[in-house]
Amino acid sequence: MIVLVDSDILIEVGRARSMEILAQWERLADSDDVVLYSPVTAAELWAGVRPREAAALSRLLDSLLCVAIGAEIGRQAGDYLRIYTKSHGLELGDALIAASAVRSQAVLWTRNRKHYPMKELTFYPAPV
Repeated sequence: MIVLVDSDILIEVGRARSMEILAQWERLADSDDVVLYSPVTAAELWAGVRPREAAALSRLLDSLLCVAIGAEIGRQAGDYLRIYTKSHGLELGDALIAASAVRSQAVLWTRNRKHYPMKELTFYPAPV
């Protein structure tokens, strides 16, 4: 499986506040699954990083694979914005993250599922 991790999950992992997310993170790390993140996520994390967290954030991101945002992802994100901005308030960052997941054939791990109304998008972990 390929998992694209959203900013909110990486914040929880970095700050170790949610035992549930940390346990799932450990299961994912012990698996053969590929873990990706978007450059949008990197920008969001670096924008809010605390000085004492910078080195740990660098190590965390270095351990994952970053999705390259190219023309196909840009086109898909634009389609999402056209379809979902008025009805769901979709923003550019979330459109790019969703398109990155879909185009990478990845499931998206986020706590903010309401930000992602796309029907072709699947989530990690699956709802219980």
